[in-house]
Amino acid sequence: MDDRTLTDLLRRFGLSDKEVDTYLSLLAHGEAKASTVADAAGVSKRYVYSVSESLAERGFVEVNDHVVPTTIRANPPDEVVNRLRSDVDAIRPGLEERFSRVERQTEQFEVIKSRATVIKRVRSLLADADDEVTLSITAGHLPEVRDSLVEAVDRGVLVLLIVSDAGGEPADVEGGLDGVASVVRTWSEAMPTLLTVDSAAGVVVPPELLRRSDTDRQAIHFSQEQLAPVIVGSFLGNYWPAANEVATAAPAPLPIEYANFRHTVLQATLRLRAEEPPRVTVGGRWTDDDESVEISGRVVEAKQGMVEPTTNEFPVEHSLVVETDDGETVTVGGQGAFVEDVEADLVRIEADEEGAAETDEESSDEADVADDE
Repeated sequence: MDDRTLTDLLRRFGLSDKEVDTYLSLLAHGEAKASTVADAAGVSKRYVYSVSESLAERGFVEVNDHVVPTTIRANPPDEVVNRLRSDVDAIRPGLEERFSRVERQTEQFEVIKSRATVIKRVRSLLADADDEVTLSITAGHLPEVRDSLVEAVDRGVLVLLIVSDAGGEPADVEGGLDGVASVVRTWSEAMPTLLTVDSAAGVVVPPELLRRSDTDRQAIHFSQEQLAPVIVGSFLGNYWPAANEVATAAPAPLPIEYANFRHTVLQATLRLRAEEPPRVTVGGRWTDDDESVEISGRVVEAKQGMVEPTTNEFPVEHSLVVETDDGETVTVGGQGAFVEDVEADLVRIEADEEGAAETDEESSDEADVADDE
């Protein structure tokens, strides 16, 4: 069996790439010091200790910390395989019991043939939103979902809204645009109605279905986490830049926490533009070695494409540059980040009281100098 196939099979048992490299290095050495394994696997010695504890809990290795220096020994493959087989056999009854007593999951795709059902699905999805909504809808149909949008915003959901087929001024949209979204853009052209909720579900509706009652065009309601990010990417990359920004909500009161990183970036951007750079505490992982990390510091830059002027280099780039309390500069991205230094899971945003005090002191000094002159 080649290394690639063996690595893929080990990943199926929950081992990360670095854990696989460390384990295979131990197999090659039999028993070795952490420094030897670190050199062979291309990781730090501290990481080897951490990984070895995890591998030991799952029966792959044994850590001998009764000697100096500590050594790590790979358990015989037969023992490892028997342990894994025993674990699989142990979970089978529980899986079968749960499978037998629950209904199959809802179909991942539903074809919708009527305008009324489209609006019903949009309202239902908006009511279920926890973190993020991206929506394009025609000006004529916005009033039908307006209340659902306002309720989502009031719950703290990030709502990015394009009002399409909008002739005339934004104020002419029936019911107005106050409170309907975190950021609103308008576009005079007709476009598909696109909705995603929490990057997990949504609808795609051709313009004809909402405009005409005699069309044979159909909409799709989907609930598939692999598809939703693609729709979000198309929304932010193809439609959002073409529309004109007409309304942006005020910054949220601080302190506040977000698991949705785009919302974090938007709030940080609004604070930066108000010359109130916020502090953040970021919980997540280093993208180069998967180790958990928590950093705190002041936001000095935001790269984003949600509000004008945009500062990102590509449509889905949303990241922060943080000057940590240790004086280091760290870049932070959201779920799936690989370009940035840290992938964030949860971010707390707070006012930078120290920075504000320094600014007040500088302003006072400048005023004193002006008085002296």
